[in-house]
Amino acid sequence: MRPFPADLAQAQQEWSATYRQLAEQPGRTELRRALYRLSAQLLFHPYWRQRRPSAAEWWELRELGQADRDVS
Repeated sequence: MRPFPADLAQAQQEWSATYRQLAEQPGRTELRRALYRLSAQLLFHPYWRQRRPSAAEWWELRELGQADRDVS
């Protein structure tokens, strides 16, 4: 697995957790806003400044975000 910056990995973990919460409690405005903010943080992170991420990189990052769920 590719090494991602800690703040990028943390943002992905927060995105995954927020997405799960929103799935359990649809219509929560504060969760939708948090998801939008985290999505922008992930997409426009300085790590991607030189090039846009490939589908494989997004998949690895997403898997990293799901890893905390497997441990809990």
